[in-house]
This record gives sequence, structure tokens and C-alpha cells, in this order.
Amino acid sequence: MEPSAREPLVRKMSSSYRTFPESAVKRLDKEYLQSLHNKRLYLAVFAAVLGNFNFGFALVYPSPVIPALEAQPSPALRLDQHTASWFGSVFTLGAAAGGLSAMVLNDRLGRKLSIMFSALPSAVGYALMAGAQGIGMLLLGRVLTGYAGGVTSASIPVYISEISHPGVRGMLGACPQIMAVLGSLILYVLGKYFGVWRPGSCRGLVLDWRWLAVAGEVPVLTMIVLLCFMPNSPRFLLSQGKDDEALRSLCWLRGKDTDYAREYEQIKDSVRKQSQRISCAEIKDPFIYKPILIAVGMRFLQQLSGVTCVLVYLQSIFKKTSVILKPEYDAALVGLVRLFSVAIAAVSMDKAGRKILLFVSAGVMLVSNLTMGLYIHFVPPSQNGTIANKTLVSSANLPAEPTNYITLIPLLATMFFIMGYAMGWGPITWLLMSEILPLKARGVASGLCVVVSWLTAFTLTQFFLRVVDAFGLEVPFLFFAVICAGNILFTGCCVPETKGRSLEQIEAFFRTGRRSFMR
Repeated sequence: MEPSAREPLVRKMSSSYRTFPESAVKRLDKEYLQSLHNKRLYLAVFAAVLGNFNFGFALVYPSPVIPALEAQPSPALRLDQHTASWFGSVFTLGAAAGGLSAMVLNDRLGRKLSIMFSALPSAVGYALMAGAQGIGMLLLGRVLTGYAGGVTSASIPVYISEISHPGVRGMLGACPQIMAVLGSLILYVLGKYFGVWRPGSCRGLVLDWRWLAVAGEVPVLTMIVLLCFMPNSPRFLLSQGKDDEALRSLCWLRGKDTDYAREYEQIKDSVRKQSQRISCAEIKDPFIYKPILIAVGMRFLQQLSGVTCVLVYLQSIFKKTSVILKPEYDAALVGLVRLFSVAIAAVSMDKAGRKILLFVSAGVMLVSNLTMGLYIHFVPPSQNGTIANKTLVSSANLPAEPTNYITLIPLLATMFFIMGYAMGWGPITWLLMSEILPLKARGVASGLCVVVSWLTAFTLTQFFLRVVDAFGLEVPFLFFAVICAGNILFTGCCVPETKGRSLEQIEAFFRTGRRSFMR
């Protein structure tokens, strides 16, 4: 864009938000690019999102391990339908507890130290599962890794949004989801090559799933080491009165040759307008409750779309529908599709915008869930390869010999469902949570979002197998389709577009309600 064409736009932005004075436009253009290319910012983001890698790894741990534990020769470790349901769902209960504690940790310890704190329960949880002598140790390990995931789910998106440059906040905001997807994919691949899906002997079977837990310790230890050298969020430091440390942090993140002092003053001015802690009376202010309701609503609907159930019970679902490929290849293929899709979202959300991706995402998930539900309901078991439309978990011990290429339909439907989720409702809900929540409520509200999210996920994963056993596998998928239709309506009515806006501008929108922000 030519300078002459850009000046009216700059004047309009300056008069509305006082963001960039006209006299500094050319200098800021150069410094803008320099701050975007500061490698230290990306290093800090990478160190933080290792927590999401660990979260994705731990979340889908039951997918290959449940079939292995169902075939355990030791009664102390053998899973039945009831214990398998708890093994899959108790992680989300721990994640809800982690989100609850993050409401305090985020504001007391800060975002970075909260992420580092999560390494302790995560490491202990993996150790318990690796050395488990009974189901109790397995469940406790799942709870602790879930707790760590809940803390990181509330802390990492906030940390990234507060240290990121507005020009790349969308891309960096998708990194937590990318790393979570990558963690899940690595788990599927390790499970395959460790032979979890193909137990050749009882001895080999025991060693394999234990080594998966040992492998989970690697990203935890790497994260804790790297974060020791990363700065805390400048916004958090300013809220704690540590002005000099906040200035040094922003200088490290943006680079010495940029106009970081100007951004520092903007952040400082925004922080000063808000009190240290949110009071009960302030919750009635639309500036506070509207963004909180939007963020909580998005997390609630995201889980109701069924993604956690699909990921946790992925191999069992494929075994149930008897797709034409082996379950281990199906799971790995879905993981690759998920990684590819969330990478597309990372690249496009700063160009296309958040809302358009949310619309496309919900639409794809709607069609996929509807296809899966109708396929299971109308295609006879003799054609879709199922033994019976009941008992999902116990089917792990039944042969899955596809009799018709029509069994590709559930694989394709699941792939498109994961693709749709990873393109929008996966990464963008976390990004928007960290963008729209006001600073004074960001720590508490992000924890509340995680609590609501994982309590919903726990309820779904706990009752998913029971509903399948009582009514058939098609019922949950048809329910998820209805929810996805609701996601489209919610996006159109409630979700603001935040592409290219600073956190201060987003707060100004909710404070003033100016519609010019949405244009």
C-alpha cells in the first residue's frame, strides 16, 4: 500500500485508539518488521508450548493402551468396560482440577511459573503409570497428568498472547494446538512401533505401554529447562508493579533495535486503568462479563462437539466400525490430518480472520458427525463390518475383517471431523480466550474456561461408552452434529473478529462497544 493511501487509515486508527502517530509511520514500519523477526520471541513460545505437546501426548495415551490393558494377563492391571471408561475419562477430571488451581496460580505465580509448576505433577504421573502395579496407580497417574494439562491449558495461551507481537499473535496462538496435535501423533506412532496394537507376547505387551509413559517424561524435562531462561509476561510484571523487569522482558522479546518503549507505555497505560484484582461488583460490568461468557461458551461448545471422546476412544471406534485399514494406521492417519489442518489454521487465521475459520470448522464437523451417525444407523452390520452395534470397548478383542470398501466412510468422516476441528474450533477457541479476556480477569477467567471445558469433557467421556452400550454408536455422533449446528449460530451471534488488533484495542472494544472495531 502507498503512503498516500495509507495515511487516512492511520489517522482513523490514531483518532480511535491512539495507537500509532502519523509522524512515526515510516519508522514504525521498519521496526515492526524487525520486531516480527526477533527469534527470541519464537524461542519463548516454543519453550512454553512443549507443555501442550505433553498435554496432547497424555490426552490420547488411552487410545493404544486400553486395548493392551484389556488383554493383560495380570488381573491387577486388566481393564474391563467400567475401568476402561474411568481410565479414559479421569484425565479430564484432573484437567478440570488443574484449571481450577490455575485461577489462583496465574495471578500469584505468573504465567511462566505456572507452566513450570505443571511439570511436577506431570513427571510424577508418568512415573506412576510406567511403574504401575495396579489399576489404582494407573488412574492416579492419569489424574496427575490431567492436572498438569489443566494448568498448562489455562496458562500457556495467556502467556503466548501477552508476549506475542500483534502481527503474528494469530499464528503463534495456534502453536499450542499444533504442539498438542503433534504430541498425539507421536504417541500414536510410538504406540505402533512399540507394538502396543500388536501384542506378540505377554512380556512384550507389558513393556510396551510402560515405555510409552517413560517417553512422556522427555518433553516435560525439556520444557522445564528451557523455560528457566525465558522471560515472564510484561503485562503480568507490570500488574505486579515490576516496571523495570517488564521493560527488560519486552526488550528481550521485541529486540533492542525496535521501538519497544512505545509498546511498553501502551501496555503500562492499559494496566494502570485496571485494578489489581477483579471484585464481585465489577462482574456486572459488560466489559468484564461479556468476554468471559463468550470464552466460557466457546470452550463448552468445543467439548460438546465430541472431539475428546473421538480422540480418547479413537482406536476403539475404528475397531467397532471395522474400517478397511488396521486401527493403528487409521489413528496415525487421523493424527497426520489433524496436524496438517491445524498448520493451515496457523497460517491463515491472521489473513482470513478468526470468524470465517470458525464457520468453516463448525460446518465441516457438522457434516462429518452427521455422516458418521447415519452410516452406523443405516448400513447393515454385514456391510459395515461390525459384529453388533453395542459394547465399544469389548470389541478390542474381536476380529475386524472389513468386507466392503464402504467401511472407508467412517475413516473419511473421522478424518474430516478432525480436520474441521483442527482448522477452527480447536486452536481458535484457545486463542480467542487469551485475546478477549480483560487483563484484570485473565488469570481467573482462563482458569474458569478450563474448568468448564474439562468438566464437560469428563462428563462426555465418562458416559460415552454407556450411551454406546445402551443406544448404539450412532446416537453420540448425531448429538455431536446438533451441537456443531449450534456452534455456527454462536459464532455468528456472539464471537468478535480480533484479527490484527492489539490486546489493548480488543479491551477498548468491550469497554466502549464501538462497532468500528468489528469492521
